[in-house]
Amino acid sequence: MLATQEIVDIIDDSERIGQMIIHSDVMQAYLVAKSELANDQEAQRLIKQFNHTKEQYEEVQRFGRYHPDYSKIMKEIRQTKREMDMNEKVATFKVAERNIQTLLDEISTSIAHSVSEQVKVPKEGALFTDSGCGCGSGGSCGCQAS
Repeated sequence: MLATQEIVDIIDDSERIGQMIIHSDVMQAYLVAKSELANDQEAQRLIKQFNHTKEQYEEVQRFGRYHPDYSKIMKEIRQTKREMDMNEKVATFKVAERNIQTLLDEISTSIAHSVSEQVKVPKEGALFTDSGCGCGSGGSCGCQAS
């Protein structure tokens, strides 16, 4: 593909959109939440504890319920995840992360559909959106996925 002035203009416009996103309130809230999470010792302790338990969980998953520690690890992973998720800094970060992802999804959809409604747009949260039929299969049943 040859670089024409039209292509250069499109790339320049996309860089401008990227800068607008970087300077948006949603992105600023995300960066603040990320920084606060990184600097909170309790949140970091909970994340480290969860990651350690998650490693044990993955080991147990290889053998399933036949692993001798299956019940113990399954209970621990639920407890550590809940404890981590209930931490204020973790919860705030997850909300901010979801908000920036939603913004990026909306921008991608807007750009794609301005070209054609038939353009498929990958979305991070697409599995969790209702496509209208309520099947929850993400469109694999033939229903219209959004």
